[in-house]
Amino acid sequence: MDEATSALDNLSESQVKEGIKALSAERTVLIIAHRLSTVVEADRILVLQDGRLVEQGTHQQLLEMNGHYAALYFHQERGELQSTDQNA
Repeated sequence: MDEATSALDNLSESQVKEGIKALSAERTVLIIAHRLSTVVEADRILVLQDGRLVEQGTHQQLLEMNGHYAALYFHQERGELQSTDQNA
């Protein structure tokens, strides 16, 4: 799936993620995502930069590495919080 949730609101994104989770049981699923909340529960996350593999691991492992994935994840989380605060 390529950017399955990129243009969705949070509620719709949650519904799509639940559907993907249900359908992917006992299957291999490749998800391409810039919105990292989509891949948090993945068994393995591969981080590419300029077409090269630069990091891989689980969400937690990648956060602990404090590399490209962690920087992008925390940047996106701050953006989500700021847009939520502005809409309140």
